[in-house]
Amino acid sequence: MNKPIIYWIRRDLRIQNNPALKFAIDSGQPVIPVFIKDEFVENLGSAPKWRLGLGLDHLAKKYKNYGLDLVFRTGSAEKVLTELISETHANQVVWGRTYLPPLNDRDTLIKTALKQRGLLVKSFPGHLLFEPWTVSPKSSEFFKVYTPFWKATRQKDPIGFETKISKIIGVEEKLKSEDLEDWHLGSEMSCGSSVVRHYVRLGEDAARERLNHFISSNVMYYSTSRDIPSLDGTSGLSENLSLGEISPIECWNAGFKAFEEGHDAAEIFLKELVWREFAYHLAHHTPRILDSNWRQEWNNFPWNTNDKDQKVILWQQGRTGVPFVDAAMRELYVTGRMHNRGRMIVASFLTKHLMTHWKIGLKWFENCLIDWDPASNAMGWQWSAGSGPDATPYFRVFNPNTQLEKFDGKYEYRDTWLTEFSGKKSPKALSFFDAIPKKWKITPEMEYPDPVVDLSEGRAAALDAYKNREF
Repeated sequence: MNKPIIYWIRRDLRIQNNPALKFAIDSGQPVIPVFIKDEFVENLGSAPKWRLGLGLDHLAKKYKNYGLDLVFRTGSAEKVLTELISETHANQVVWGRTYLPPLNDRDTLIKTALKQRGLLVKSFPGHLLFEPWTVSPKSSEFFKVYTPFWKATRQKDPIGFETKISKIIGVEEKLKSEDLEDWHLGSEMSCGSSVVRHYVRLGEDAARERLNHFISSNVMYYSTSRDIPSLDGTSGLSENLSLGEISPIECWNAGFKAFEEGHDAAEIFLKELVWREFAYHLAHHTPRILDSNWRQEWNNFPWNTNDKDQKVILWQQGRTGVPFVDAAMRELYVTGRMHNRGRMIVASFLTKHLMTHWKIGLKWFENCLIDWDPASNAMGWQWSAGSGPDATPYFRVFNPNTQLEKFDGKYEYRDTWLTEFSGKKSPKALSFFDAIPKKWKITPEMEYPDPVVDLSEGRAAALDAYKNREF
């Protein structure tokens, strides 16, 4: 009982409602929490890596309140864990599953190697509501369409339950740990970090406050307000769910309770949680969705693959001359997030009006989003492009101008993010110029550009390409 148990932290930056940590505590052994900067962390985009650093710093302080030091180490996970086991004589290792196919394979190898050394090794759920392999139709191995997936999960109890932690026993000796500041996880953010930081809701306490506010004030209007980008109508929890700062089960329970209390719109919130589950369901069964066309008949489609194309660069810079697209892209640089309606519009515009490969957009979001989630990001882009499962009809081309009229009729969202329309009255719009790279040489004095493509011509070109596709 005196031998410690190692808890390997991954995308579960919380203490409460954490099955792996709860198991470690219940063992009665001293707990060693460790985070490893492995190749997966090294390869993160600028904004996700910066946000991870903030989350880890906050979590380390939380552990301090329990009398524990969070250990930081760099290297391959197996090497670091093996060294830590030798140093501490730990006899157990636990972690929470991430459900990403490349990491699943790595974890299986680590588990096998440590078990061969005589250790007890266990992995736990906690990042999702349902294990991806536990939801399946009777007629096939997995669901390929969301609606049947939702119906199958609607009456299914989520795995695990909410738990509370009041005490954690740590080891007495001071373990070797790297300094988190020396990792420089935010170095690639440059000037953008000081701007985006104002919009970060950091840690599990803030995430819970965010959830409680949404349930008490907004969930009853969610079915309509979630589509209006000028409103604070969504939960905002994607930022915290992406790093496991809040349990999806806690979110589900709160939403389900609201639904039972008569707030019908809460069911839409539950569906959004399950949409996230669907992304991981597909990533588990068809890993190609993360980096290749899910519908492989799209492999020969003539998308533009040049990320240095001038029109693509203007899309990245929020200077396309199409107000809804530009407002959404500028919101991204200032807040690190983007309204869901905006994500759909900018993705449709890039892949259809500009006929540019969804992978270019996927990579750009991967670099810029503080709520970046690998499975959700991939499925969202492929859904918009038409190459993914349960996709919007590939021949549907959203008109950004009519979408703006429909969901931002008073132009509040447009004027919040575009100085060219609001003048210098909007602090958020002005913040964009502080957040972007100086090498872009974009200033508030510049006139709003002409559209990079005529919307009617862009739509016609896309439809012509679809008509002549070689499927």
